[in-house]
Amino acid sequence: MAAATRLISRLTLVTGGGSGIGRAVCQRLASEGASVVVADISEESAHDTLGSLQRDLRGQGHMAAVVDVSSKESVKNLVTRIQTHYFQPPSVCVNAAGITQDDLLLNMDEDHFDNVIRVNLKGSFLVLQAVAQALVACGAPKGSIVTVGSIVGKVGNIGQANYSASKAGVEV
Repeated sequence: MAAATRLISRLTLVTGGGSGIGRAVCQRLASEGASVVVADISEESAHDTLGSLQRDLRGQGHMAAVVDVSSKESVKNLVTRIQTHYFQPPSVCVNAAGITQDDLLLNMDEDHFDNVIRVNLKGSFLVLQAVAQALVACGAPKGSIVTVGSIVGKVGNIGQANYSASKAGVEV
């Protein structure tokens, strides 16, 4: 099957889709025929990515959405909105939302540690859980959920104890 049509009729959700790896994933999924829900904490960034999909790839059926992946309510509202709009949950989900707040371990602020864990680790869990529950509830025969990790989760990095811990958590 040609790459341009491999994902036709597949509904996809990408968290962190407003920039970086998430944006690149959105562009790739759209180029392979998927309908993409670009979810990001920044409405402006999500709409910028959405605009690039519609402009560059003549996309049909794409949507931008605001989500705070660290909030169970925000994630549930997103999945409900997707199901209301498309009449189905996403069959492909890519958790690319993530943050860094770097500092040496001896100087790291507890709030910075907690923020990174909340977004990168808890956020991945909340999105995975909500999408998996929606897929099971509708009797979907299959689904794919991808969580973006990092080599830093395996080997660590100076000044990134919080980020390393969060990415190690999504690798397991």
